[in-house]
Amino acid sequence: MTLLQDRQVRWFVWLLLLFAVLLFAAAMLLGAVYGRAAQNLYLERSAEITSALMEQGVPETVIASALQSDSTTQEGIHLLDLLGMTEKTSAALLPTLDAFRQTMNGVVLAVCAALICLLFVGTLCFLRARRAQYDRAAQTVRCYIDGDYSTRLPQHREGSLFQLFAEVEKLATILQAKEQTERQNKEFLKSTMSDISHQLKTPLAAMMMYQEILADEPGNAAVVREFASKMGASLRRMETLIQMMLKIARLDAGSIRFERRSVSVAELTESAVQDLLIRAQREGKTIRMQGDPAQQLICDPAWTSEAVGNLVKNALDHTERGGKVCVSWVCTPVLLQIKVEDDGCGIAPEDIHHIFKRFYRSERTLDTPGVGLGLPLAKAITEGQGGLLSVQSEPGQGAAFTISFSLTQS
Repeated sequence: MTLLQDRQVRWFVWLLLLFAVLLFAAAMLLGAVYGRAAQNLYLERSAEITSALMEQGVPETVIASALQSDSTTQEGIHLLDLLGMTEKTSAALLPTLDAFRQTMNGVVLAVCAALICLLFVGTLCFLRARRAQYDRAAQTVRCYIDGDYSTRLPQHREGSLFQLFAEVEKLATILQAKEQTERQNKEFLKSTMSDISHQLKTPLAAMMMYQEILADEPGNAAVVREFASKMGASLRRMETLIQMMLKIARLDAGSIRFERRSVSVAELTESAVQDLLIRAQREGKTIRMQGDPAQQLICDPAWTSEAVGNLVKNALDHTERGGKVCVSWVCTPVLLQIKVEDDGCGIAPEDIHHIFKRFYRSERTLDTPGVGLGLPLAKAITEGQGGLLSVQSEPGQGAAFTISFSLTQS
């Protein structure tokens, strides 16, 4: 029985069994005591009657015959009626019987009182122990309500009450995890808003300055063209920043659902670099692609293409004129890897562990374009599809970013 798994309930049941045993033993003992006392009373009364008859000269044979007789006569009953000794006679008028009755009643009451006290004390101890558990549980639940999860309900025992405690603990764990998630989301939102505010501050200040210059010289066509172009660049930077931050926020919030399907890796990479070919040509750089054109990958084409495009853009940002960027892919029995390599300035050892942080810019590359969100976005997209983004680099020897997807997972 599950009820008996509770140690306190078992203890109370043992108390009830002990009470039943003691009650049975007391009944047997009282029966024996009552029989012995009745026997003594009978013998004592017989001795008194015998003594009285012998003093009056009644022969011993007559007395013996009377004591051993088990029959009654109407004359005997009539005599007892005359003496007032009938069934209706109060026991208080019969001194010997009254003393016997009082003695036996005292013994019975004492035994019953002792057994009742035992049952009452045991029940009270059980109820107090139960109440103490309820009070501790209520205090712990109040702590949970206040957000304090330092105390825990006991779960190391068996019984329905402790099963209830275990379920409450599960609920508390869920609430704690939810509270931590909400706190992290608030911190993330706060950090995101702070980052956006900080990043937008510079282009907004520049645009305000450009606007003032244009307002002061509206008739100077050269100045208007120059600062209108600068304002356009600032607007494009702001647009890029806002779009990337929104994408990262959606990925972090889990609101992006990746539409996975089989796609050609060659088409995927071509789509990723298509918009960057003109820039590479303008800057005197080369983008080269190599790999098995028939290779397929199960992924979200649009998002994966954006991740690869961000890696290529990052490579162009850190490659000098005449530099080369290579996008290659290779398939192993368990992995498909897309690698973006460049022969640029490389990454310093003290920076390589921070490059995937949002808005991180190395002191050595502050003069390069970018807002520090391309690599974090590429990492979020890759990991959101169960992949892995890694980097290898040496200062002055370029960098190689590798996106790895498990073929078994695909």
